[in-house]
Amino acid sequence: MITDTAMLYLYVETPLHAGVGSGLSSIDLPIQRERTTQYPTIQGSGIKGKLRAAAGSAWKKDEEKDDVAIVFGPEQSGADHAGALIAGDARLLLFPVRSLNGVFAYTTSRDVLYRFLRDRSRGRQPLPWKELPEQVEHLALVPKRSRITAEQSLVLEEFSFDAEENDVVTDIATWLADNVLPRTPEYAYWRTKLKESLVILPENDFRDFVVNATEIITRIRIDRDTKTVKSGALWTEEHLPADTLLYVPMYATNARHNTENKKYQSQLQSARHILDKARTLVESQQGYLQLGGDETVGRGIVRMHWN
Repeated sequence: MITDTAMLYLYVETPLHAGVGSGLSSIDLPIQRERTTQYPTIQGSGIKGKLRAAAGSAWKKDEEKDDVAIVFGPEQSGADHAGALIAGDARLLLFPVRSLNGVFAYTTSRDVLYRFLRDRSRGRQPLPWKELPEQVEHLALVPKRSRITAEQSLVLEEFSFDAEENDVVTDIATWLADNVLPRTPEYAYWRTKLKESLVILPENDFRDFVVNATEIITRIRIDRDTKTVKSGALWTEEHLPADTLLYVPMYATNARHNTENKKYQSQLQSARHILDKARTLVESQQGYLQLGGDETVGRGIVRMHWN
């Protein structure tokens, strides 16, 4: 039974390819997407696997040797018990879109924010806002003193929107900057930018951007002898762009192993202890995690932040 919850935020620092192998579109290697909304996502199994790998490298002390099995489950004898840590799918919260003013905007929508509100409430983590301002077609809601508007208009990619400043959006931008981004000195600029560059778009426009404004990279493989492209070795990959923000609902149960058989010497028992132990991975990894493919070319570096 789930008894404790937390939220793990992932700020994408280098383009991220969490792929599905193949797709029906013109892109050879598309990213994972939700079936109904087409919003990008990352399956929880992949995130949990990466966290487990990080824990295996970080928890090396004698008193920590059993913690990996308790938190994530036994590696070989999985039938003994399940792990106590549960990772949900990563969901989209903010998506960067090129802007005529301010370089880029952090875009979101009422649909995404209400889903975020629902996910936080399920984890007994209420948000300071309950209702979002009503929105009409072609109207973008921005915070006070927005950096990305000019004369009450906003241009994202080649599309123009009427812009309206709103006090609720200002409060949302401030809360997001203060709670979902890392509280480290190198993120001070980005926290300020988020407060000034948030945009709430109509749902249809936001979906169009997350479907059509991802990064598409063409890759090749060179024949060592001829120095030309190998036959069939030209393909396209889709990536989530840098400065995307995802969130992962995290849950924990009390330790699932039988404490009477004395198999483990670890003191991890309660769900709170399980989550606290998982949080230590931020420090042991200097705050970073690599997700998705193309690790050897620097893709998929994300910054972790727990709240």
